[in-house]
Amino acid sequence: MEYGFIKVASAIPSVRVADVEFNVSSIISLTDKADKAHAEIVVFPELSLTGYTCQDLFGQSVLLHEAENGLRRLLEETASNDVIGIVGAPIPYDDVLLNCGVVFQHGRILGVVVKTYLPNYNEFYEKRWFASSVDISPSVIRFAGQEVCITNDIQLFRTNDGAQFGVELCEDLWAPTPCSNDIALAGADIVFNLSASDDLSGKHAYLESLVSQQSARTISGYVYSSCGFGESTQDVVYGGNAMIYENGKRLVGSERFCFGEQLIVGSVDVERLRSERRKNTSFALAKRGITANVIYAEETRPHEFSLERTIDSHPFVPKSDDMREHCEEILNIQTAGLAKRLVHTHCGHVVVGISGGLDSTLALLVCVKTFDKLQLDRKGIVGVTMPGFGTTDRTYNNAVSLMKSLGVTIREISICKSVTQHFEDIGHDINVHDVTYENGQARERTQILMDISNQVGGLVIGTGDLSELALGWATYNGDHMSMYNVNGSIPKTLIRHLVNYVAVTDVDEQSKATLMDILDTPISPELIPAKADGTIKQKTEDLVGPYELHDFFLYYFLRFGFTPSKIFMLAQHAFGASYDKQTIKKWLSTFVHRFFAQQFKRSCMPDGPKVGSVSLSPRGDWRMPSDAVAAAWEKECKSL
Repeated sequence: MEYGFIKVASAIPSVRVADVEFNVSSIISLTDKADKAHAEIVVFPELSLTGYTCQDLFGQSVLLHEAENGLRRLLEETASNDVIGIVGAPIPYDDVLLNCGVVFQHGRILGVVVKTYLPNYNEFYEKRWFASSVDISPSVIRFAGQEVCITNDIQLFRTNDGAQFGVELCEDLWAPTPCSNDIALAGADIVFNLSASDDLSGKHAYLESLVSQQSARTISGYVYSSCGFGESTQDVVYGGNAMIYENGKRLVGSERFCFGEQLIVGSVDVERLRSERRKNTSFALAKRGITANVIYAEETRPHEFSLERTIDSHPFVPKSDDMREHCEEILNIQTAGLAKRLVHTHCGHVVVGISGGLDSTLALLVCVKTFDKLQLDRKGIVGVTMPGFGTTDRTYNNAVSLMKSLGVTIREISICKSVTQHFEDIGHDINVHDVTYENGQARERTQILMDISNQVGGLVIGTGDLSELALGWATYNGDHMSMYNVNGSIPKTLIRHLVNYVAVTDVDEQSKATLMDILDTPISPELIPAKADGTIKQKTEDLVGPYELHDFFLYYFLRFGFTPSKIFMLAQHAFGASYDKQTIKKWLSTFVHRFFAQQFKRSCMPDGPKVGSVSLSPRGDWRMPSDAVAAAWEKECKSL
């Protein structure tokens, strides 16, 4: 389980109804393939030894003997493999027949899981042939040449590297209280489902929703395998569905209605699942009193780690197919938060510093949207542009143009004279462009905004974003401070998409043109004089690193508590085509150092709405002492 990942597989074998010898050969072949792919566990469909659609042939001793002999052969011919297999088999038990999932490894049966819920409606007649786990008493039987415990207790299987999994069969998932509820609460990181669900028009979408929801509800990995081509089509058709989910997200799936055998492999992040469970107090509460028998798998040979999944390089950014919906939802959350604060304070004015950059642009757009919803005059929005020593014509013109086209009140106040006087007062050489030079400008701007808010009886709306808060890229008691910050939980990589969404869908043509140019402008605080040609000299990402990397680091560091080494590995998979290892290491080290060193700024950040799963609010998601030492994290960064 290197880096917390475990590689799992779901197989759809070729099947001939009641031809056990043929079926076992197909299962052996796919088991070998799963082992060669270094999967630790592979699951097969329900009753895969015989075929699910044998019907009354399950009452024939010949078929049951063949199934037992077939399992014996399967155990013998896969004994040299490390992979743990889970195969479906009918097992006679005293005077009843059980529909079972058999877990095996190295030629040994690790355990048998008996199906609990037997569908007996519509096209299903399982109670005609099988008994439920609730109908049996625990006992040990001899099957396939080995002693096997038949029980209705919860059984967990533990791999030699510490991952735990459980098994349920088909209808056990569809029941009102799925067996996997208790299996996960008992400690299973992953649930495997052997299924034989026939395909009907519209059913597949429901199935995917069911598997996704169960994986999310139990905060688990969920690996599903269902019967495919080869089962009897007398009355129903089986499309062959193999799926691997992790906490509600689909990692990989098979081709539906494929006429050949299939094997899908995926890497489930067990560390991520356990991190989510530890934070979810409801999960801990629900598991009280639930116990299980734990069965230990055998030692396996070490093999080279490979990650069988795609790593999203921009985890904060919605996917293109639902981008519009998510952008609208985020804007509505920002708007609702600001609207409540305005109504609560009986305030009809807001003051926003407009720089011509992305952050202040989004804040202004949110203010406009809020005022429109509250049916307030947009003139109550006081946009203040405050050109300084580093302001370029491009950002200045964009700031003024946007305020004009949106119809807000425009104030222009140059800070050059007041900052020059301030530098004289404190004895600072204006030609020394150090942190005093930069922060003096930022604090002067905030003072202006605060004083104007007193003049108009309004609120200063903050513009700083989540990425800047994580890095501490804000002037303490400068742009760090406001009366309400609508951008406080939105990362830099997402702000760009929100501004673009508004430009495309919700403004006039003049505003759209200005927004598009703002989107194309390099990110800069513009606190250092521009180049000779008037272009921006001070580019933020040249100083602190690419925001797309920092947002990636922030997501995995804060959301799941991953180590620098794991984040480094994930970043290489996500950004391998864009950044080399040394570049990723450099900026990861920068992130860790700045994140710890700048907590004091986050400890007193202003109110603002939480819009996503990651927030740095000291009143909400993140409580960290300002004096915490980064030594352990920085040591690991150096060792990468």
